[in-house]
Amino acid sequence: MISVKNGWAEQNPEIWWQHLVLATKEILQRSRAKAGEIHGIGITYQMHGLVLVDKDQNVLRPSIIWCDSRAAEIGNKAFNEIGQEKCLSHLLNSPGNFTASKLKWVKENEPEIFEKIHKIMLPGDYIAMRLTGEIQTSISGLSEGIFWDFQKNDIADFLLEHYGFSRNLIPEIVPTFSVQGQLKKDVANELGLTENTFVCYRAGDQPNNAFSLNVLKAGEVAANAGTSGVLYGLSDKVTFDNFSRVNPFAHVNYEKEHTKLGILMCINGTGIQNTWMRNTIGNKQYSYQEMNQLAAEIPVGSEGLVILPFGNGSERILQNKQIDSQIHCLNFNQHTQKHLFRAAQEGIVFSFYYGMQIMKEMGLEINVIKAGYTNMFLSPVFGGMLSDLCGLPVELFNADGSVGAARAAGVGFGFYPDFQEAFKHLKRVKQIEPAQNNDLHLKAYEKWLSILKLNIK
Repeated sequence: MISVKNGWAEQNPEIWWQHLVLATKEILQRSRAKAGEIHGIGITYQMHGLVLVDKDQNVLRPSIIWCDSRAAEIGNKAFNEIGQEKCLSHLLNSPGNFTASKLKWVKENEPEIFEKIHKIMLPGDYIAMRLTGEIQTSISGLSEGIFWDFQKNDIADFLLEHYGFSRNLIPEIVPTFSVQGQLKKDVANELGLTENTFVCYRAGDQPNNAFSLNVLKAGEVAANAGTSGVLYGLSDKVTFDNFSRVNPFAHVNYEKEHTKLGILMCINGTGIQNTWMRNTIGNKQYSYQEMNQLAAEIPVGSEGLVILPFGNGSERILQNKQIDSQIHCLNFNQHTQKHLFRAAQEGIVFSFYYGMQIMKEMGLEINVIKAGYTNMFLSPVFGGMLSDLCGLPVELFNADGSVGAARAAGVGFGFYPDFQEAFKHLKRVKQIEPAQNNDLHLKAYEKWLSILKLNIK
């Protein structure tokens, strides 16, 4: 990640491609699959990034990625100038710090680059372009960039006009599950595949994570705790948060005739905070499994130690405030590495619970939390506290985003006739049931919340 200024975050898309090539070759080697046996590719990608290309499909500047904060004020200004009611009723969000606002930043600050733009893309659209030569996107992708008008069920022309963008910058829209393009000959050779391989699916990482867990119905929530932490709840009603703290997008199974929204709550600093704890507080002496074991030795509430996990840019859940990560109530005579490891995990769980209350205010009925048995869900402290605090079962599955994208490609190619068939082999490997009494968890949360409120006034 390139961060030349505080709050900036960029990546060179060529790096994504280089690693895709290496990963594909390794997959072929490990699986011993023959190139001719592979018919479909599914793409899942980091959401909200901005990739700009010229008419020759050359990248014009590094991608401004999801956790970059530079456009937050541009989005807030547009929210007020267009009108909050219009933005929320049509876009379901403030333009905020999303892709459209990042493009406006380029227009204002790098006009010579803006003038050369042929098409704008999300990171997954760029990968698909490199594979097939076709520049395309999806309704789900446009909605995550805040380019989609849910009332018109079309591109949000009023936002384009406000920001001074031509509709010609938007790529062709293709269905999420569909044959979207064929591998170019030179690309097939580079990857070790054949030209008879097709891109059949694309979706942002969080909608795709939900799909990989078979979260396709209202009342279900997909959770993820990788670099960022996410709750992604399904709704079959058009809804929004008045303060745009959590964000509705078109889910992978959204259709113009059938509303299906994913309500996304994102905490930027989740796994990255755990990594910081391991490298800095643990001095790289412990594995993550050992950290989880040490955290489990400390009681609920970390004996008064409180951590706010917001050290990775401005947070939408805090109305785009950047308050940084903070450690509170540290006692030099009492608290140890173990306390810090536990308080870090508790801070993330409390952030999840905070976001879930916002989702419930929007009318979401939540019955279950589903997650892959990976990343921070490998920690009994993390999964157990989340279940206990929310009072909901947490179901953990043998799934991750790559497997979900592969299944989705099977749907798009027609290998699977329907979603039910695609998930026939999805297995639940663990279920965590909530404790009958969560008073200790609620008490610890209330202390954490009181400290958070002091920082977001």
